[in-house]
Amino acid sequence: MSYHELSIEERSNIQVGLLRGMSQRAIARMLNRSPSTISREIRRNRSTQGDYITQHAQRAMRERRMSCRPRQKLVPGNELFELVVHLLRKRFSPEQIAGKLRAMEFPNFEDA
Repeated sequence: MSYHELSIEERSNIQVGLLRGMSQRAIARMLNRSPSTISREIRRNRSTQGDYITQHAQRAMRERRMSCRPRQKLVPGNELFELVVHLLRKRFSPEQIAGKLRAMEFPNFEDA
């Protein structure tokens, strides 16, 4: 079974279900999700007042997701990107490009 993150619609349904006084298990059945998924979502994204707010939950999810992902290595418009594109157009292989960049001691290549 593969995991699919909760959509904004599902988060909205959680908020409505909680406002209606539904149990977490009932909300899970309604969304065809595991009760533990609903419980974790509510626990992670409650406001300081204890309310579950869809917009807050969605924003928090995006922030958590961005902080755990590595920084992009090749960003269109920067010097490294342009150099890699140029070398690819000259039919260099990715391995050849990596070797050439190391030999050139391209600034921040190993960090990129």
